[in-house]
Amino acid sequence: MAEKKPVYLTAEGKARLEQELAYLKTEKMQQIAEEMGRAIAEGDLRENAGYDEARRAMWQNNSRIAELEDILSRVQVVESGNGVPSEVQLGVTVELETPSGQRMSITMVGSHEADVFSGKISNESPLGQALMGKRVGDEVQVKGPKGSQTYVIVELMYA
Repeated sequence: MAEKKPVYLTAEGKARLEQELAYLKTEKMQQIAEEMGRAIAEGDLRENAGYDEARRAMWQNNSRIAELEDILSRVQVVESGNGVPSEVQLGVTVELETPSGQRMSITMVGSHEADVFSGKISNESPLGQALMGKRVGDEVQVKGPKGSQTYVIVELMYA
């Protein structure tokens, strides 16, 4: 069996997953059990849509619990540093500038925390891979669907 890769999360990201896991194991499990109880009370289970739906919900819930437990068993928390980072790494916010002078700010996170709409990109994404280990003043080029894009790293700070 292949060894599973570590999952890099910020302390905030880990806490969010732990909260979700606790919710699924308690409140959500209780809701599903109540739905299943109501469906069983209706009688014939062969043609009982409520029972089928409760079973599906239980399967999905158990599946997500297993997924979260697996992720949390491999978590390596990325500590935020003090001062100014010397290079791009997980937990660092990067200020980029395009040749046209447009600026954008992104934070490097592990793949389970990536959220493009809130400016969090994965270290495994094409841009993330290009930025890892780079320093202020470095130029990175990323090939994308619309051609190649060039960025200059203007500033680094801890998220």
